[in-house]
Amino acid sequence: MLSNPVYDPFLILTKIYSDGAHVKQAIADTYIEEQYRSRTVKIVYGVLENDGYFDFCIRHYAPKAPKLAVRTILKISLYMLLYMDKQRYMVTDCAVGLCKKLGKTGVSGFVNAFLRRFERSAVDAELGKIQDETERQAIACSYPIYAYQWLKKEYGSRAQAIATAKSDGVSVRFVQDEEKYLGKAHKTTPFPHTYIFENFVRDEGFDEGKYTFQSVGSIAICDCVSACENLLDACSAPGGKSVLLAQKCGKITSFELHAHRVELIRQYKERMGITNVVEMQKDSSVFDKAYEEKFDGVLCDVPCSGFGTVSENPDVKLFRKETDFQGLGKSQRAILETCSRYVKMGGALYYSTCSIFERENDGIVGTFLKAHPEFAVESLESPLAHERKQYGLQFLPDTAFGAGFYVCKLRKGGRI
Repeated sequence: MLSNPVYDPFLILTKIYSDGAHVKQAIADTYIEEQYRSRTVKIVYGVLENDGYFDFCIRHYAPKAPKLAVRTILKISLYMLLYMDKQRYMVTDCAVGLCKKLGKTGVSGFVNAFLRRFERSAVDAELGKIQDETERQAIACSYPIYAYQWLKKEYGSRAQAIATAKSDGVSVRFVQDEEKYLGKAHKTTPFPHTYIFENFVRDEGFDEGKYTFQSVGSIAICDCVSACENLLDACSAPGGKSVLLAQKCGKITSFELHAHRVELIRQYKERMGITNVVEMQKDSSVFDKAYEEKFDGVLCDVPCSGFGTVSENPDVKLFRKETDFQGLGKSQRAILETCSRYVKMGGALYYSTCSIFERENDGIVGTFLKAHPEFAVESLESPLAHERKQYGLQFLPDTAFGAGFYVCKLRKGGRI
């Protein structure tokens, strides 16, 4: 049986770095030695969280950039050295052993020398020589420089805390039998029957619909949606918001672009015993006259950069490029524009993202309002810590259990 702690993380990270796989999917698609699963997952997430800093470390000790496989081995080794307090000789032996197993005996000497020479103090001294404070902090936080510049502009000295905020754990929303699980280490949230656990192992209660895994951000957005008779959840997969909102709305219509994700909604609602959600494959950016002014409420939880979720999805920092935001903005505006036509007079239109950037949040809403004087901002409240922006509420990872997201409520004409 394999026991090299570098091997399984290497397989997963190779899928991410080389193939562009998302971290959760890469983990799910990789056979992992079960007895070491928690260690493997910890290493994978740790490497991704610190990827930018590790790249700087490698550049400092390797004038010529190593190939991807070697860089990956070095990053895993650096994480074990710096964040798991593993002995240098053990880390070095594992890294060299993996090089040989992969048929890369020729680079094993380089890896051995790198790890024996590496000193964090020397790297940090080199980092300190960078005169541009924003660039220096971005590297230290392993954050894309362009995104860190935006953080500094929008949040000032709070940028570092936002960029390095960690997830508080696994968010679980209970329907019944929650007392059975509260003996585990957990934190309470301001939302009913919702707790964050340090560790939570799924059991038969999940399949029986007694609880579900749902982020605090998702629940907070639902909390901002007022009860109504007929609600459209315009970008609804995997279905968590639709299922939760079904408890306070008469009927939920759930649009989803991709057929396989429509199936996720169906499975979700059936597992939770919900009968008033109707899911369908539909592009929410393309107007369908059949739904014009049909809904009392419309929720547009639009596709976004995902920078509010980096504590759970650190691969966002690797793959999201500055050039992506133009296309994202176009899609966000199109969905909001189209879905606004589905709102009845007096109805409510909600816009939300899992982003922390103004250009995806208040910026989109502000542009929409200029073109649609028939809509007006309606004030929202939330028990979860937030900042009140010009139009909506902004939740930030350093004060919202590691989650960053935004929600705004607009009213069409008079009240329902």
